[in-house]
Amino acid sequence: MNVRTSSPAPRRAPADDVRAGDELSSPALRRAGDAPAPVARRSRRDWRKVLEIAVLVGPALVIFLGFVIFPVVMAGYYGFFKWKGYGPPTDFIGLQNYVTIFQDPTFQEALWHNLVIVVMSLVLQGPIALLLALLLNRPMRGQSLIRVLIFVPYVIAEVVVGTGWSLMLQSDGALNGLLDKVGLGAFTQDWLSNPDLAIWTLLGIITWKYIGFAVILFLAGLQGIPQELTEAAQIDGASYWQIQRRITLPLLGPTLRIWAFLSIIGSLQLFDLVYIIWGQYIASTAGTSTMATYMVANGRNAGNYGYGNAVAVVLFLISLVVALVYQRFVLRRDTAGALTERSEP
Repeated sequence: MNVRTSSPAPRRAPADDVRAGDELSSPALRRAGDAPAPVARRSRRDWRKVLEIAVLVGPALVIFLGFVIFPVVMAGYYGFFKWKGYGPPTDFIGLQNYVTIFQDPTFQEALWHNLVIVVMSLVLQGPIALLLALLLNRPMRGQSLIRVLIFVPYVIAEVVVGTGWSLMLQSDGALNGLLDKVGLGAFTQDWLSNPDLAIWTLLGIITWKYIGFAVILFLAGLQGIPQELTEAAQIDGASYWQIQRRITLPLLGPTLRIWAFLSIIGSLQLFDLVYIIWGQYIASTAGTSTMATYMVANGRNAGNYGYGNAVAVVLFLISLVVALVYQRFVLRRDTAGALTERSEP
C-alpha cells in the first residue's frame, strides 16, 4: 500500500509576482488611489490659461491704465490746486475749483447746451437714419453708391468739416449767396453769430456729419433679421408698415439702443466742431459752447490748468454716471441676454 505524502505547494515564480503587481497597479486602482496627479495637471492648465490671458490682455491693459485711468487720477489730483501748468502744484485750494464750476453761469449754460445737443441729436438723427436704412435695405438701383455717399461725411476729418461749413455759413458765404441767386434772399441769415440760430446750425452740421454712421449701423442690424419672419407676415396679410412696427423695430432694438448710447456719450463730449467753427471765444457768445470748450477756454487758454483739470473731472463723472444709468436701465436686457452662467463641473 503506497502512502502518498503531500508535498509543499510550489513557489510562485518571480514572473507571477510581477504579474500580480501589474494587476494591483491597474488603471482603475491607480485612479482610485492616486488622486494628486489630475489635480496637478489641472493646476498646470490653469496657470497656462492665466499666462495666456496675461500675455494677450496685458499690453491693452497697460495702455488703458496709462492713457485713461492714470490721466483721470492725475486730473483729479491737480483739480485740488491752483496750478499754472508748470512745476509741482503747491497752492492747495481743496474743493474751491469744483465750487466755482457749479456756481459759474457760463458752465451752466454750456451744460444746458450739451443737454440740448444730446436730446436733439437723438430726435433728429434717429428717425432720419432709420428711414434711410429701411429704404436702402430694399433692392434698388445705385444702392451701393447711395450708401457710400451717406457714409462719406462720417469719415471726413472734423477739421475739414468745420472749416468747410464755417466758410459756407458766413454772412457772405455760399449758402446766403445761393439763396440770393434763387430769389430767396429773405431767408438769408447770420447762421453762425445769431444766438437764437447758431445752436440749430450746429445741430444741422452734426446731423449731416454723423447720420452716416447711424445708417450703416442700422443696416447691419437689419441684415440680421431673418427674412422668413417678414415673408410669413406678408402671407398673413400684414402691410409694410405693420411689419416694420411689429417685427423690424423690436428686433432692431439692441442696435438702436447701442447707437443711442454712442450718440449720447459723443454729444456730452462734443468739442472739435464747435471749436473749429465758432472759435474759443465766439462759441460762448453765439450760444454753442459745450463743457469741453468751456474746459479749454477757462483752463488752458486762461492759464489755470488746475481749474481746467477740475472741469475735466466733472465732465468725466457726468459721462460716467450717464453711461452707468443707461446701462442699468436701458441696456440691461441686452447685457443680460449676452451673459451666460458658468456651469459647475
